[in-house]
Amino acid sequence: MHLEMTLLQILAVVFLPLAWGQSSGSSNLGVVVEAQNITLPAGTKAVLPCHSPRMVWTQDRLKDRQRVVHWDLVRSSPEYSVERVLDMSPGGRQRVYNAFNKGRIFIPDSAFNDGNFSLVIHNVASTDKGVYTCNLHHHYCQLHQSIQIQLNVTKSARKERRYWDGEKTVFVVLLGSSVALPCVNRRSLWREGLQEDQQQVAHWDFQAPGVRPDRADRLVDLYASGERRDYGTRFSHRKMSVAEDAFTLGDFSLSIFDLRPIDKGLYSCNLHHHYCGLQERRIFRLTVGAPLPSTPTTAPRVLQEDASEPREEGVESPRVVNVILPEHRGSLVQHLGYFLATFLLLAFVVVAIVVLTRRRKNRGMEYELRRSDRGNVISEVEMPAECSELKTYHRDPMNSDYKNNLLKEKGMAKDCNMELDGKLWK
Repeated sequence: MHLEMTLLQILAVVFLPLAWGQSSGSSNLGVVVEAQNITLPAGTKAVLPCHSPRMVWTQDRLKDRQRVVHWDLVRSSPEYSVERVLDMSPGGRQRVYNAFNKGRIFIPDSAFNDGNFSLVIHNVASTDKGVYTCNLHHHYCQLHQSIQIQLNVTKSARKERRYWDGEKTVFVVLLGSSVALPCVNRRSLWREGLQEDQQQVAHWDFQAPGVRPDRADRLVDLYASGERRDYGTRFSHRKMSVAEDAFTLGDFSLSIFDLRPIDKGLYSCNLHHHYCGLQERRIFRLTVGAPLPSTPTTAPRVLQEDASEPREEGVESPRVVNVILPEHRGSLVQHLGYFLATFLLLAFVVVAIVVLTRRRKNRGMEYELRRSDRGNVISEVEMPAECSELKTYHRDPMNSDYKNNLLKEKGMAKDCNMELDGKLWK
C-alpha cells in the first residue's frame, strides 16, 4: 500500500502541473487556492463560485473594535496566576482592571497612531514581578501577534540590567523606579484603520484558449469603497454579472448567462487585500458542450400552468451537470499505479520462489554428501573392531572347555569368518 501511494504521488507531481500549465505563468497575481474544471451545455447559465470571508467589509466606524491591544501578567510565585493588566482599542479608552494600577500602569494614548504599545509602569512594586505578554489582535484581518517580557524586581541598583534568556527579554528593575516594557509595531495594518476600504480589490480575468496568461482580458474590477469598473461589452449587455453586495457577503461569484462556444476558456477570480496582505486566486476552466435536446413539437396540449414546469426544469437542470475533468486523469493515474504495483508484487513473488528453491536444493545435496561420508566412516570403524574381537577370541585361555575339541574350534572360526564377510559386503 505504501508503494502504491508513493507511485501515485510521483505520477501526480509529473502530470498534474500539465493540466494547469496555462495558469502557472501568472503565479505573481496571487496564491492559487482553488482550481476547477466545469462543463455545461450551451444555452444554459454558469455560476463560477468565488467566496472569501476574509474579504467581508465589517469595519466598525464608531469604535473600530477590529483592532485590540491588551497586556497580560503571569505570576509563578507565591502561586501561579494569570491577570489581565489592561486593554485598549482605537475608538475607546484604555481599561485598567486592577484599581491599584490605575494611574500607575498605562500605554500611550497615541498607540494606534504611531504603533507604540509599550507598557509604562511607575513606582515598581514587588508584586509587579512576572511575565508580561503584549497581545495585538486584528479581528478583521484575522491576525494575532504577541511578545513576552519578564520583569524581575531588585533592591540593589547594581543588579539592574536587561538581557535575553533565549526565549524572551528579561528586565531587572530597581524597586520603586519606573520602567517601559517595549511593544512596538509600526505596520500600517495597526496604525491606519481608515484606509481599509481603499485597499480591497476583487477582479475577474478571462483567458481564451491559446492566449498567454499575461494577455488575459480584464472583465471587471470591484472595490470595497463601492467603485466598480466594467471592461468590454459583456457586463454592459448583461451577459455576465457579479453581486452588488459582494464585499458585504464575501461572495464574488461570476454568473454567465446563455453560454456560447465563444465563452469557453480560463476564468480567474483574483482577491487582493493590500491592507491585510491577502492575495488569493481561484481558477475555473469552463467548457461549453452541446446544447440540451429540445422538447418534441408533437407534445400534447397542456394547460399554461403545466407548460411552465418543463421550462423551469430546463433552466435548473444545467446546475447539476457539473463535471470535474481531473477525475478522468486521476483515474488514469490510479489505474497506472495499480498496474505498476501489481507487476512489482508478482516480480517479488517470483524472485522469492526461485531463491527458496535454490536454497532447498543446496541443503539436500549437502545432506546426501554428509550421509555418504558418515557411512564410509562407520564401515571403516567396524572392520578393525571385528578383527579385534576375533583376535581377542583367539586369545581365550587354553583351559577352556573346548581346548581339546578341534572340530568345534574350527567351526567357530568358520562362523566368525562368514559373519565378517557378510558385514564387509553390506
